[in-house]
Amino acid sequence: MKKTTVINSDLSRVIAQMGHYDTLAVGDAGMPVPVGTEKIDLAVTNGLPSFVDVIKNILSELQLQEVYLAEEIKTENPQQLAAIKEIIDVPIKFIPHDKMKADLSNAKAFVRTGEMTPYANVILVSGVTF
Repeated sequence: MKKTTVINSDLSRVIAQMGHYDTLAVGDAGMPVPVGTEKIDLAVTNGLPSFVDVIKNILSELQLQEVYLAEEIKTENPQQLAAIKEIIDVPIKFIPHDKMKADLSNAKAFVRTGEMTPYANVILVSGVTF
């Protein structure tokens, strides 16, 4: 039986298969996922699991190089932005939300959480471990 912290089999598989510069997106329950992008649906109910808890779990196994957030999070959800900044220790880049939605088609997968706050979406870019 797996001993590390990511026990969802689909999520663990995607993380294990990621290479340098591959992307994994994590988002709120309402983010539209393009046809062709794998969706790993963890949502149970409003707020479960939370966006931040899922990111923390992923970061226990995924080496990050950088992350992308929607520009709109700065004004529409500053509390979530502050929470993200507390757990992310790599450069954060901001892009328009529409570009983020378009970029999901290039992600290895989209992880849907139970988060219901606006613009609680991130694109994680994998880094290299030494």
